[in-house]
Amino acid sequence: MDSKFELIAGCFSRNESVNEQTAERWHVEKYYKTYTQLLENEKENLDAVILLTPTNTHAEILLDIIKYKVPIICEKTLTTSSAKALEIQKKLNENKLFLATTYNYTGYPMLRELKEMIQLGKLGKVIQINIQMPQESFIRLTSEGKPMQPQAWRLHDEELPILSLDLGTHLSNMVYFLTQKEALEVIAMQNSFGHYDVIDNINCMIKYEENIDCQMWYSKSALGHKNGLRVEVYGEEGSAMWSQMDPEFLEFNDNLGRNIVLDRSSKDISIANQEKYNRFKSGHPAGFIEAFANHYDDIYDALVSYKKKRCYESSYIFDVVTSTNWAFS
Repeated sequence: MDSKFELIAGCFSRNESVNEQTAERWHVEKYYKTYTQLLENEKENLDAVILLTPTNTHAEILLDIIKYKVPIICEKTLTTSSAKALEIQKKLNENKLFLATTYNYTGYPMLRELKEMIQLGKLGKVIQINIQMPQESFIRLTSEGKPMQPQAWRLHDEELPILSLDLGTHLSNMVYFLTQKEALEVIAMQNSFGHYDVIDNINCMIKYEENIDCQMWYSKSALGHKNGLRVEVYGEEGSAMWSQMDPEFLEFNDNLGRNIVLDRSSKDISIANQEKYNRFKSGHPAGFIEAFANHYDDIYDALVSYKKKRCYESSYIFDVVTSTNWAFS
């Protein structure tokens, strides 16, 4: 999106047809049947390799990539156990190699603003955090009345429940991202309420450093939630709330009873107003760019149809007739 990277080669699937189709879709001329072939042939040409496979495959592939001494960008979660994580860390240190794990929610401008507010002491000493990420995908039904079908790797619990590796890791990461504090004690309840024989609901009470209390809930059996990521941080002098479903706004309350809703254009912010976070100005929230892309996709289809049949064949395209009618109505 920001022209910082160029995708030059890849191994996109073990399915040969999907691999080829993906390369064509992204205009990648060099693609390989296996990731080892990719590394053998491209290691001198790569600034980094990005690992996007299911969590339970990360460790084996990461350890292979390290042998080629290529910097690594890995999708969360790094791996499925502390033991494997330590093994990977040891190999990275031995090779003095770069690795970054991606936690995409921390990239939201207003969440970064919240981090800055905490660091500047605008909330006073943090005393309590409520954080949650409820979803409904393991208990919902399709329009045909059948259980929704998750990816296979999400239906097998590892040493830790896959729910913790999938959702819990985001919340744990986010608390640390905001506060820079470590968890000291955890008490948790877990259950399986949905259609599959895996843990799909976890409630935690956590004690963090500096006597911070945290309530954490993550679930895939919470009907009504597509992705209910929400964090509330309470301090001795103020509190702040952010929701991923309404990501443009950060609600702040202080101990004098004032309630302020901040966005990227607000006066008293210092992070979210930076140029890098304002591809589109405030008032055009998350989803705006995607909506443009959807519309241009419709325009493309309509243009192809128009060249062939001299008609648009799309209810999403506003031609000269509809535009003129609106202008006069």
